[in-house]
Amino acid sequence: MRKDGGAEYAVVRGLTRGLDLLKALNTQEGGRSTLAQLSEATGLHRTTVRRLLETLIAEGYVRRSRSDDRYVLALHVRSLSEGFRDEDWIASIAAPALGELLQTVVWPSDLATPQGAEMIIRESTHRFSPLSFHRAMVGQTMPTLLTAAGRAFLAYCPDEQREQILHIARGGNDDQARLAADDRFVANIIARTRDAGYASNDGEWTSHRKIGAIAQPVMHAGRPVGSINIVYLNKAVSLKEAISRYLPALQKAVARIEAQFADHPPPPPQAG
Repeated sequence: MRKDGGAEYAVVRGLTRGLDLLKALNTQEGGRSTLAQLSEATGLHRTTVRRLLETLIAEGYVRRSRSDDRYVLALHVRSLSEGFRDEDWIASIAAPALGELLQTVVWPSDLATPQGAEMIIRESTHRFSPLSFHRAMVGQTMPTLLTAAGRAFLAYCPDEQREQILHIARGGNDDQARLAADDRFVANIIARTRDAGYASNDGEWTSHRKIGAIAQPVMHAGRPVGSINIVYLNKAVSLKEAISRYLPALQKAVARIEAQFADHPPPPPQAG
């Protein structure tokens, strides 16, 4: 039984078994298996497996091969992942580490990924932090060149991707457009971030002068897939204090996320 909003719900065993069956079929070579193999893999009785398979066949998730009578994953299985994006993948992995980071530093953190010339927040602990000054942050955007999260990503992304981000930023009509056109400024941000191993901003974001932040990129296969920050009020914490007090915890959170990528690789890009 599970409590959710005060009500109790029983686990739907049939659904659980059906999902276990799909997972077992997915692990078989070529996504093909006999009834006996699936029964052994799931620990379910053959009659139960057969009944579940017939339901999955009727719904288009499984088919029975005419050539060898084995059960095979059907095309409709693809529809289960159509709404799942790479950003959802990293956010789901990062959430536990962000929660642990919050317990250590108390100040809120965000996981952000690139979107054009901005970083979009995919996961956040703002709604849980007693020190948060903005509760609803998921889905909000931040300028890449003016924020620690953006600078951390920009410094470590491939040259081609960086130039694409800067090209988009130069087309704007704001402070970021001006900075993106300043090659010396961009080169300094990249060099400084790489030398330190982290990025920072200390009131440079025009509309958020009271905010300071430090951030690190989250790397996978030699390139960043996003970045994680720790956000604070710069009247309460200086940049020097933030680095001394919070950077080790941030590094630990990033390392925890990166370590999980071996067991949870990103989903393959979808065609079309």
